[in-house]
Amino acid sequence: MPDTPIHLLQAFERLRETWSPRVVAQMNDVCFKIARLQGEFTWHRHEDTDEAFLVLEGSLRIELRGSHVELAAGELFVVPKGVEHRPVARAECKVLLVEPQGVVNTGGAGGEQTAPVDKWL
Repeated sequence: MPDTPIHLLQAFERLRETWSPRVVAQMNDVCFKIARLQGEFTWHRHEDTDEAFLVLEGSLRIELRGSHVELAAGELFVVPKGVEHRPVARAECKVLLVEPQGVVNTGGAGGEQTAPVDKWL
């Protein structure tokens, strides 16, 4: 078991791509992933799991069909399972995602923004 903490913002120095989450820690079957976000992501849903977004730096808009949520640094939002959503970052933002192991970032939507599943940093 590692005896050093994970400095999340420093971990971003090793992650340059956008929309490509990387696992930095795992607890049981839950993955903690960092991701750089910029621009619009694809509309998608996760049928079997909630998805948590914690903004570490910048701001993020999570669009939901018929509404949206604006998040600033330090704010957390959980998208309930089955809810279609689309993250949008007007400028680059850094987020921590918390979700079960094996979750595909685009849900069942697929497409070119689909990242490798559970790839470690």
